[in-house]
Amino acid sequence: MIYFYHGTDKEKVRVKSHELIDLLKKKKPDVSFFRIDIENFNQNLVEQCIGGQGLFISKSIVLLDRLCEKKEVKEQFLENISEIAESDNIFIILEGKLDKVSISKIEKKAEKSVKFDMIEKSNKEEFNTFALADALGRKDRKNAWVLYRKAIDKGEAPEALHGMLFWKVKTMILNSSFGLYKKEELYGLADKLITIYHDSRRGMHELETGVEGVILEV
Repeated sequence: MIYFYHGTDKEKVRVKSHELIDLLKKKKPDVSFFRIDIENFNQNLVEQCIGGQGLFISKSIVLLDRLCEKKEVKEQFLENISEIAESDNIFIILEGKLDKVSISKIEKKAEKSVKFDMIEKSNKEEFNTFALADALGRKDRKNAWVLYRKAIDKGEAPEALHGMLFWKVKTMILNSSFGLYKKEELYGLADKLITIYHDSRRGMHELETGVEGVILEV
């Protein structure tokens, strides 16, 4: 039987695999425990653990600790994966980052497979969509256009930018806060934003260019 723990979050992989070991030991205090790593690995030792259950001996727990980090050891280990899976003993395989082929070989034979990866932090610079909305609210065409193009270049979705601009215009209308706009201009701006959205949905133009056109007409 195989329990497979792997992933780039090495600390969590180790913690979770040892939690399982502790749980199994607690359930069966008399269970034998063996740890095999790349330093003490040899084929005979693995074979003994695969079949090492005597008449008066309970199941053993065997931790196979990062055997795939050494090429020769990895090859021998993966050759035995079927026999390991069929063993009456419990094998806990602990690995870090692994190639897809090796993961697939082990997962196919594992009773349970758990992956813990580090969460990668995005290097994407956050864009302040409120600054764009405020520029439109001030009727600052130049700055609004510059901020809009910057947002698009950074990967912001036109739908999200359109939503923010429409929210700004709608809020100004509801609060009767027209700023540098005449009342009719602000209502007209709201209508234009609604129209370009629906036209883009009908395939008449791209929303990105539609929003840009509205900004340039402010």
